[in-house]
Order: sequence, then C-alpha cells, then structure tokens
Amino acid sequence: MFAAAPAVRKPDYAKWMLDDPRVNFAISTRAAKAGLDHLGIQAEDGTELEEIGSRLAQADVSLLPQKGASCCYAKSDKYWTLDPQGIAWESFHSLDSVPVYGEDRVPEETNKSACCAPARV
Repeated sequence: MFAAAPAVRKPDYAKWMLDDPRVNFAISTRAAKAGLDHLGIQAEDGTELEEIGSRLAQADVSLLPQKGASCCYAKSDKYWTLDPQGIAWESFHSLDSVPVYGEDRVPEETNKSACCAPARV
C-alpha cells in the first residue's frame, strides 16, 4: 500500500517511517465513542490519490471511492478501506475548504464517526 518496505522488520513487528505519503490524523469530539475513529493518508494531488487507490485495489481489500465529498470542513476525493482490525483508512486529496463539518451523511448516520466515513467500506 505504501510502495515502500518497512524500515524495521521483525517476525512479530513491522514499522514504516513515511514522509510520502504523509499519514495524518485528527481528533474530534463528534464520534459516538471515544478512541481512534479512522486514519488518513493525504495525497498531494489527484494523480497521487489515484496511485494510492490503484495500490489498494491491487491489494484486494474492500475499497469504497468517494468523490467530491464535503466533510470535516473540506471538499475531497477519497478512497476508504478497512485494516485487519476494522479501523477505517481514508486516502484523500483535499480540493477546497467548506464552512461546515459534514454534509455527506444521512441523518440516522450522524455522530457514528468523527468525520464522514461511510457506514460500510
């Protein structure tokens, strides 16, 4: 997924120290439960995002594209997937800022996630 080998690899451990893609996270009080909601990989442009999406597709994981999403005060193109522990990963390229936290959820899904993660990946 990262197009890079781990910097440290042991039989029970692997560690990546990445500058590209930048892995980021946000903390929000909007989630229904405390703790980690999802992790993000921020692409610098649309081409880089499509490369990440292609790597995810080749990894044969569940993948949900989301284009032009307005959430977390940004309009972005995204790819969502789940890791083996069920943590959502959001690969995204921000296109613009928006003045609201989220618009892409139906009312019954509000506050199930710290951001606009889809109900299913």
